[in-house]
Amino acid sequence: MTDTRRLEGFLALVAFGLTIPAANWLIGNAGTFCAPGGPCLIPVAPGVMAPSGVLMIGLALVLRDMVQRRLGLGYAWAAIAAGTAISAFLAPPALVVASAAAFLISETVDLAVYTPLQKRNLVLAVLASGVAGLVVDSIAFLLIAFGDLSFLPGQVLGKLWMVLLALPLVAWIRRADERRGIQPA
Repeated sequence: MTDTRRLEGFLALVAFGLTIPAANWLIGNAGTFCAPGGPCLIPVAPGVMAPSGVLMIGLALVLRDMVQRRLGLGYAWAAIAAGTAISAFLAPPALVVASAAAFLISETVDLAVYTPLQKRNLVLAVLASGVAGLVVDSIAFLLIAFGDLSFLPGQVLGKLWMVLLALPLVAWIRRADERRGIQPA
């Protein structure tokens, strides 16, 4: 493994880890509307609001894929385990189980979809795994935390925007890897 590839992998790993505290900070501090004692919300589509932290969750799904691409499956599993622990540690007490479970389940689904697709089509792998992971994350979190899927459209759309915004960078990474003759880890 080249030093550049390893450095890129560790940068993706650090960024992945930082998405969790960033999501928690955003939920409590940044949005177009912040409910007293509740989450800060942002518009994700006309008439559809979501907690601002969903942006970081969408980004986390893409970054986990990049950790796996650069450092391999072992690092990806370690990142999921560490991220689950960080998520449980940072979540408000009432949401610890929902936050940690949703993170573990969604990142595992992301990995399961990404792994077989990555060598054939990186952009499709990131898109498909991101969509699978964000839908599972949204459903798991809402059901475990609230037993209600009323906020599902906002959760899904907010996360999807970040996956879609990352795809041009993923395409650029794929092209750069092909030019340099780099294969996925």
